[in-house]
Amino acid sequence: MDASWSDPRHVLDVVDRLLSAPRPQFLSRFSTELGRLVPHRAAAMQTGDCPRSPLKVIGDETITAAVTSAELQRLVDRSEPGRALVIDGDLGGTERRIVLLASTPAIGKGSVLAVVPEAGELRSADLELAAQLWHIVSTDAAQRATDPGPDVLASSLAAASARAQAITDLGQTHAATLATLLAVLRSGRLSDTVARRTAVDVAADALLALKGVVDRDQALSAEQADAAFAVLKTQLADLVRHTEVDVDLADPIGDASLPQDIAHTARTLTRGLVLAALDRPTTTRLRASWRLDGTLLRITVRDNCPEVADAIPARGLTDRLTALGGHWELDAVPGWGTTVTAVLPLGVAEPPELRPLDRLNPRELEVLSGISQGSRNRQIAEQLQLSEHTVKFHVRNILDKLNVTSRGEAAALARDLPLEPAAHRTA
Repeated sequence: MDASWSDPRHVLDVVDRLLSAPRPQFLSRFSTELGRLVPHRAAAMQTGDCPRSPLKVIGDETITAAVTSAELQRLVDRSEPGRALVIDGDLGGTERRIVLLASTPAIGKGSVLAVVPEAGELRSADLELAAQLWHIVSTDAAQRATDPGPDVLASSLAAASARAQAITDLGQTHAATLATLLAVLRSGRLSDTVARRTAVDVAADALLALKGVVDRDQALSAEQADAAFAVLKTQLADLVRHTEVDVDLADPIGDASLPQDIAHTARTLTRGLVLAALDRPTTTRLRASWRLDGTLLRITVRDNCPEVADAIPARGLTDRLTALGGHWELDAVPGWGTTVTAVLPLGVAEPPELRPLDRLNPRELEVLSGISQGSRNRQIAEQLQLSEHTVKFHVRNILDKLNVTSRGEAAALARDLPLEPAAHRTA
């Protein structure tokens, strides 16, 4: 240990620097001070007092880029609050020697810090002092969490949204697992013995996966589109294998790095649309695909179910889509099937200002043409060979995009646009 640590004034200065660190800089500052006691390559922290970002990492990116909350949670189960433990454990997908610091203050939900030390001997006195420092700063962090300022309260709204998204993801994971189990048990291609064994395997794998599901890690990281889609195929593999429906999961067209919130949302939307299509009893074929189109990701699920009345996406999926600036494109033709496309922007840049009608896609322009001619929904549906439910869906989107409240206002905006009569267009 550096001789300066024997000086109480030095220790107090360290504590003062740590306690005065702004929240975003805390882990960086603690890692710097800890490095003088326990030289290390990387550190990962998980706390129960920060719902917005419970997992934080610093150091060697070959380690930190792969750290997950599930790994930290397993280390929490092995920790001893108030002590520094030197253990072998998984961090960043590899078993390593880890220094584990944990604290459970009188207030708050506690925290754990996993440190990957440099090679060499670790002195018990250094480890003891590190554990005491961690307990002090954890207690302070817990206290601050009980009395948040206005900025923290405002950002908690974002946390609430993230929790709602996580609930949607978990619900869809449950739904996919249950649908897979039912498909296995109902399958006429499997004997009773094989079906039971397969169902047990599916359930066991799902339970293990769900046990490790926690808040998203490293929300600002990215995934390549093909890798993100490969994860989706893995999630749906058992369902595709055992359902009687012919499911085609087509690899993405185009390649790009997707922000992780886009990748998560794309998988959630695709799973939700696939499950909805499979839930329609006369579906025999469906195809799910992603297409990278410039600054947009287009997620399309097409099925051949002739009954299209229930084709409008669920409200929960719509909330996920619109939260990221996306929108739906929907074609549902009675007797033929449904094509639902979720359009997600890949970036956050604001598009150039558009004229009102420029915001409408080609199908919405066709519906607007019918509105401008005074046609009712049923007439427009017959002209475009769509269901009345689908036309209602497009009318709602048109009113929202044009920022008007009535069909008459929408028709007024369309007067100067040379729209073809809807009856002359092909569906």
